[in-house]
Amino acid sequence: MTSLHSSERVGSYVKRAEQALQTAKHAALKPAGVTVPQYAALLFLDENPGISAAALARLCGVTPPTMNALLTNLQERGLIERTPHAWHKNILETRLTEAGAAVMRDADARAVRVEQAVAEGFTDAERATLEQLLTRCAELYDAVRPETPTAPKK
Repeated sequence: MTSLHSSERVGSYVKRAEQALQTAKHAALKPAGVTVPQYAALLFLDENPGISAAALARLCGVTPPTMNALLTNLQERGLIERTPHAWHKNILETRLTEAGAAVMRDADARAVRVEQAVAEGFTDAERATLEQLLTRCAELYDAVRPETPTAPKK
């Protein structure tokens, strides 16, 4: 037996809620023709036109190679366009196309319905407390994250 029962692990409750959120959003977004990660990218692109793939990856919480694969798929579908930055030619600015903006609006309306349905299950005070507790939880997990060993310098 482990030293800490699963019912006593905060992370298991956080993970369960996160999995339920992903499952609900996946089902809601399917008719819009996008996955949850694609929706997140479209949403952040709508809010940050011209953002680089690296910055978008950070916002979406994925690696740059994962974001590049996701963006390639969206570009092939005509939902985004990528153009060289005016001064930094090796950086591509990414923007929604008109088709991408339409898909994003449809997907966002679907995702918002999921968020609102859950939010309505809490009072305003409970929602505020939940937000504070989840923020603190994330900060505490960040604080106990093990340091990544660095490679010796040559």
